[in-house]
Amino acid sequence: MKQILLKLKKHQFLFEELVKRDFNSKYKGTSLGMVWSLLSPLLSLLVMRLVFTQFFGHNTAHYTIYLFAGNIVYSYFKDSTTNGMTSLTSNAGIITKINLPKYLFLLSKNISCLFNFLLTLVIFFLFVVIDGIIFSWTMLLIIYPILCLVVFNLGVGLILSALYVFFKDVKYLYDIFTLLLHYMSAIFYTVDSYPNTVQNLFMLNPVYVYIRYIRIAVIDGQVPSAVHHLLCAVYAVLLLVIGCVIYKKNNYKFVYYM
Repeated sequence: MKQILLKLKKHQFLFEELVKRDFNSKYKGTSLGMVWSLLSPLLSLLVMRLVFTQFFGHNTAHYTIYLFAGNIVYSYFKDSTTNGMTSLTSNAGIITKINLPKYLFLLSKNISCLFNFLLTLVIFFLFVVIDGIIFSWTMLLIIYPILCLVVFNLGVGLILSALYVFFKDVKYLYDIFTLLLHYMSAIFYTVDSYPNTVQNLFMLNPVYVYIRYIRIAVIDGQVPSAVHHLLCAVYAVLLLVIGCVIYKKNNYKFVYYM
């Protein structure tokens, strides 16, 4: 970790420029630019509310916030990991010519997606006020799952970016996987009506765990259980370790396949 921080400091200027480029390029050529960072989650929320309220929202307290929490967490996960997947190949021109730590390109993608996510959080808490949820100290707890999610996304990004260099089919398989994950993360429905066994199975989904944590802290105003805290950390650390191992093992091969 110390070595990584030293390399980041050494290449600080390049890293900052990569983050700026990745953040600005997302809406390059659009009329509204960065405004889409705020409009996109709002429009998605509007569509989901119109479609699902009649089916799932009747008995769910603060259903708009329930939907919003699930949608922004899932969107952040998908954007961060999908963009991270192509972080090496999209910068092949630089990587093959200059000797730089290759994870800089993945980190820049993750940081730009994090900025975008933090902007949507501002809108999220605006809706929390509008929906009449009283602010409490438990809302500060969402910092913990967000930090864990950042690490988790980085770990998944390390795995995907390494695999994508060798197998371009990974992109299409991942699209199918994220579609399945969207429906398995209880974004627009609740799991309360399921038996405890089934509810526990949902906890095997890391994205659901992070979504559920934020909902408990914000909507319920409660402190999530110790098990919930442990799962958030375990998923983050586990995926980061796996990602680092795969990345380090194949690091010297990347240049030959770009």
